[in-house]
Amino acid sequence: MVFEVRSADTEDEQMIVEGYATRFNVPYQLYAWDGYEVNEQIDAHAFDDCDMTDTIMQYDHQGRVFARVSNKTLQLEVDQVGLKVTADLGGTEEGRKLYEEIKGGYTTKMSFGFVVKTDERKSEYDHEYNKTVVLRTITAISKLYDVSAVSIPANDATEISARSFSDGVIREAKAERLKRAIKRNKLMAKMRGMK
Repeated sequence: MVFEVRSADTEDEQMIVEGYATRFNVPYQLYAWDGYEVNEQIDAHAFDDCDMTDTIMQYDHQGRVFARVSNKTLQLEVDQVGLKVTADLGGTEEGRKLYEEIKGGYTTKMSFGFVVKTDERKSEYDHEYNKTVVLRTITAISKLYDVSAVSIPANDATEISARSFSDGVIREAKAERLKRAIKRNKLMAKMRGMK
């Protein structure tokens, strides 16, 4: 999710930036709070059937369009690392400004806006830290809307999806805790009855 500037040694230098909007099988933390930790990762085959026909490039997932697949100023490639982005930002004044921000190191991160088709999740209780740890693996993405240079590397679409997902995780974790407490209470009552 790091953006780099690719520069040419000619006077008509194109304003090309490259980076990865996501990397495969690298878990990242979405939330951590009061006994819960939710992490997410993207599977290497998540983009296999993804619609990327008119994906755009923006800043912080909003506002102006700086590059676009349909006019060939944005190229997307799925490789062994992740979703590689190559964009020519020289077509608009705002794009040229963004190029300079990236070149100057002011903007260095990326994100992407998408729709999840399928995912898997694993949940386990970490006794050492007394928390439920959830890993959500996105296995298929149906639509890629945008790739964005971002000020803070958090994907708005992912965040929205994760909040909804996390609410379900919280309910499940609370139900699991309640189930363990009931089981423990029954066991304690049984042990008291044996004395």
